Amino acid sequence: MTDEQSIFEDSQRAIDNASCLYTAEEVDTTIQTMAQAIINELQHLNPIVLPVMIGGVVLAGKLIPQLPFAMQIDYVHATRYQSGTAGQTLNWIKKPTKSLQDKTVLLIDDILDEGITLAAIIDYCYEVGANKVYTAVLAEKQLNKPKPLEKADFTGLTLPNRYVFGVGMDYREYHRNLAGIYALNE
Repeated sequence: MTDEQSIFEDSQRAIDNASCLYTAEEVDTTIQTMAQAIINELQHLNPIVLPVMIGGVVLAGKLIPQLPFAMQIDYVHATRYQSGTAGQTLNWIKKPTKSLQDKTVLLIDDILDEGITLAAIIDYCYEVGANKVYTAVLAEKQLNKPKPLEKADFTGLTLPNRYVFGVGMDYREYHRNLAGIYALNE
């Protein structure tokens, strides 16, 4: 059996050993609420919106069409996971192509877990001249330890300190496409 086949089979077992924390309907309602808060804050600021790949792509695809104001869109791809389930050293895959100089930036990501990756991306945005950086995450995991980024500006849901997947969040690169959020049973 190949490593890829083994990971696939493990991902199938994961979904069988998981509980739904938030249904698709609950996620969609949350995203609508987040959109309204973002509209209220950013509608006159001409932001550059940067989904954080790969996890932020699902939220961005659901959220951006609900933001009826002028914006530019680019993306950033930085990761600490490289197909695993535990964070490692930050790996930059793609930095924004558009200039962030004197701009308002909205970063969209799936989850604020330990906050290390998102904090590094925020630092990068300021280093290249952004005026203000906002963060929008679908979910924030409740951890019992300090994080480099304690809170996002716009947060949808709160998650327990369990391994979660769905709506952009993955289990070994699988299940990002699930419409609800699931947690491995302990």
